[in-house]
Amino acid sequence: MSVQERKERERAGRERLIVATARELAEQQGWDAVTTRRLAERIEYSQPVLYSHFRGKREIIGAVALEGAAEMAAALRAATSAADGPRTRVTALARAYLDFAERNPAVYDAMFQLDGGLAFAHEDTPEALKDAFAALLENLGEVAGDGVHPALFTETFWAALHGLTTLTRARRLPPEDTDRRVELLVDRLAMV
Repeated sequence: MSVQERKERERAGRERLIVATARELAEQQGWDAVTTRRLAERIEYSQPVLYSHFRGKREIIGAVALEGAAEMAAALRAATSAADGPRTRVTALARAYLDFAERNPAVYDAMFQLDGGLAFAHEDTPEALKDAFAALLENLGEVAGDGVHPALFTETFWAALHGLTTLTRARRLPPEDTDRRVELLVDRLAMV
């Protein structure tokens, strides 16, 4: 291994450490607790080293969001891979989405609530975000209905899931009715 390869590997390792530490701190104490000073202390590197990887908190949030998008896409695909038939797949997809958001609230916030400097629904949207949307589209496109553009239907269904997530987290909706809401969403919106 060349010196350059070793340095690149070490740099990538530091970046993973910064992102993992930011994510852990955010999940434990919220995103307000994530500062470059605290991160530098926790990872035992100076702030200039941290800034050599990320220009600031916004880029760190973006990195957490990209990691979360990849994890969510994998979770959605895993949940739907064993499901038999469109209704079962859409129900599994909805539950997996809501479960992911509940288990990873800070990551979910990085993905959809906070400014991580990421472009959504543009040509320069990062691949991890495109893939997370594709994981939704793969299962929802088939139930969009005649004359309905599959991507538009997927966006609408996703918006409903996001609304359920944020309203439940904000205690505007009682969590004990989540399964009933998923069934209603699948029955009425996806009509499968």
